[in-house]
Amino acid sequence: MAAHLSALLIFAGLTGIHSVTTVSKVPVKTGGSISVPCFYESKYRNHVKSLCQGYRWSSCSYTVKTNEPRRSGRFSISDDKQQRIFTVTIDQVTLSDSYYWCIVEINNGADDGKRFQLSVTAGPPLLSVDHQEVTGFIGGDVAIRFTYSNRGEIQWCRLGGSCIKEPHGSIDKRNPDVFTVTLRGLRAESSGWYYCAKGDVQMPVHVTVKERPITSTTDTLTTTNHVNTLTTTLQPVSHTSSIGYEEHTTIQTESNSVFIHLRNFSIRLSVLVLIVLVGLLVWFIFKRRNRTTTQPSAAISPEDNVTFSYVRTTAET
Repeated sequence: MAAHLSALLIFAGLTGIHSVTTVSKVPVKTGGSISVPCFYESKYRNHVKSLCQGYRWSSCSYTVKTNEPRRSGRFSISDDKQQRIFTVTIDQVTLSDSYYWCIVEINNGADDGKRFQLSVTAGPPLLSVDHQEVTGFIGGDVAIRFTYSNRGEIQWCRLGGSCIKEPHGSIDKRNPDVFTVTLRGLRAESSGWYYCAKGDVQMPVHVTVKERPITSTTDTLTTTNHVNTLTTTLQPVSHTSSIGYEEHTTIQTESNSVFIHLRNFSIRLSVLVLIVLVGLLVWFIFKRRNRTTTQPSAAISPEDNVTFSYVRTTAET
């Protein structure tokens, strides 16, 4: 069983943050795609945001801006003003991709920004996630699986908020490079950007929380399949600084539910039986009439040659 963390979804208030906040170092494999979120203060909601490539701000090259087409070549940008986060996405990452700046343009003043680094490797990255975009339902749980090959403390953080460090946990020797963060009791406000930190690298993850869909039963043919799932997590049993964990296993078995419109089925079956009976009746009448017209005569003509055989048996004396 891989190491598991159960993260509390109520984070501390945003304190001690800068005008722009983002991750510092993100591992990514060549040819891959990576999305990086940039958090900003509420007073910058309506300001222009941009992504600039280069080690130094003074000499960096702007790749994409929110007041221009949102996609330019390998780069794209989007701005969630409600969450106060703009997200930049870099596709087809190459070894030459390294330093970038998340920038907020300030009218009649100095712009504000924060730099992040892409740690690009040809092989597996130091830290990776199965899916950078995950979806859960209100009141439910969502599990996020990470793979790592570096050392260091594991932390789970909300962008612009506080972090939860790993107080306890165990790693299976059969699979020591995998761990799972589980968010429990999801709420609508749980949606947003988080990141997992391991050593000096961070991996951003966007969580979307939606209303659970309501399933209704109709009188038409409907089939619902539930796939087998097996989830094992470590749930916190204490909210103090020394958090203990208790193992829980949840199993959902497969079930198939089929609803059939019985009335339509009965009508079709009755019509079919009636057709078969009518066919049998017609066949019987036709066969009987044909037998009557073809019956042979019992009289024998004198010209007919008839041969008789007579066998006599003599008893022995």
